[in-house]
Amino acid sequence: MTLGEIIKGAYSLIKGMKVTIKTFFGPSVTCQYPRETLTLSPRFRGHIKLLTDKCRACGICERSCPTNCIKVEGEKREEHKYKVVTKFILDFTRCSHCGLCVENCPQGAIGFSHDYNLASLRKEDFVFDLLLEYKKRGA
Repeated sequence: MTLGEIIKGAYSLIKGMKVTIKTFFGPSVTCQYPRETLTLSPRFRGHIKLLTDKCRACGICERSCPTNCIKVEGEKREEHKYKVVTKFILDFTRCSHCGLCVENCPQGAIGFSHDYNLASLRKEDFVFDLLLEYKKRGA
């Protein structure tokens, strides 16, 4: 090794250590997940959820879904002029987050949730009864 190569290597090492030391004493950019959560974008797409009780069980969301992950059932009741939803099932394992169901809903009854930390080892845990979840929220 020549003296020029040694000086070039030492300069490169010092330059790299400068970046390392500057980053080490700088502000932390890591989010400590269980204690801290990131702020989500307003356009974040989680699984779909019922926003209001205006769902008329028309089935447009079910027909517009390319993956057939939505099942809507409803019944006609005497006190209403329209169908009332009795079952709204979402198979989240098949959902492609395309948003066609949300865009095509004529009542604006469904939208995207902000749930991002869904985790399970069982596939059955990702089949949601959205009507039941809506009633649990007390909305």
